[in-house]
This record gives sequence, C-alpha cells and structure tokens, in this order.
Amino acid sequence: MGVSGCGKSTLLKLLAGLYSARDGIVEVQGLRRPEDIRKNVSMVMQNIMLFPGSIRDNITCGHPMSDEEIRQACDAAQLSGWIAALPDGIDTFVGERGGRVSGGQAQRIAIARAIAKNAPVVLLDEATSALDGDTSMAVLSALESLTKGKTVVSVSHRTEALAGCSRIFRLEGGRLYSA
Repeated sequence: MGVSGCGKSTLLKLLAGLYSARDGIVEVQGLRRPEDIRKNVSMVMQNIMLFPGSIRDNITCGHPMSDEEIRQACDAAQLSGWIAALPDGIDTFVGERGGRVSGGQAQRIAIARAIAKNAPVVLLDEATSALDGDTSMAVLSALESLTKGKTVVSVSHRTEALAGCSRIFRLEGGRLYSA
C-alpha cells in the first residue's frame, strides 16, 4: 500500500530484475543476477503491454505450452467465455499494443500469461484495476488458488484486493512499514 508516486511500482520492478539497485542487493528466491531473477518471476503490471500477435502468443510468449495449460490459465483469468465468442478464438490477433482489445481484456490476458508461466514468485501491480468489481473478485479468487505455495507481492490501492494477503506493508518515503 502507499500513495501514488511513492515507489510501489519501482519496488516491483526491482524485485522482478527489471531495474538494478543503486545501493544494496536485490535477492529473490536466493538469486541475485537480474537475468536469473526474471526467469523465476511472473509479473502483471498496471500498464499492460501486449505484443502484436494472437491471444495465444501473448499468453505463451513463445514458450512451449500445452493447450491444457493455456486453457487453465484462460479459465483462471476469466477469459474463456470471451475467447469462445471470437471468430478466431485464442488465435485472434490483438493488434498493435493490444489495440483491438479493451483494457480489461488486455489485463486478463496479462494475468493468464503470469499464471501460465507458473513461476515461484508472482508480482501484481494493480493487477485488476481495469476490471469491473465482479470480474475483479473472480480473478482474485482464481489467483489466490493458483498462487498457493508461491511468493506473491501485490500492490493495490483497493483494500479488497489485499484481503487474502498474509502480511500488508505500507510504502512511505522509501521505507516499508507494517500496515
């Protein structure tokens, strides 16, 4: 938790190995090299970036995955009904930067991508901000069951999105405090 601009997203990018620390060491799952950390982290950012490809391509990111793994990720992200209604299904082109899908659909594709990667660490930055209340709660419920046994760091302004968290911290002035 924390006010806008206090560094929550930056902290997640440090934990994901996307940024390097100026001082100190960032260690995730015993790993310190950013390229090793990135292999062990799934991330859903607030500002979703989709690739100009199909829904399938955006979920798998070119990694081999079975149709069943992709289907389970789509089910968990509340995408399956929407995908079934598309003429090309999971092979539907999302457009440049996801321009052919809504913000909520793009966010659910990104959530499916994170679920399908099956990494031991999951970072969520306002992961359901573009979803309506009912879809958000369904996705959070699915994420909770799919992230059992994983380390999950979730950033949110909405307290209901943090309801299943074992510990909540507030970031203020570059410091973490117990909330």
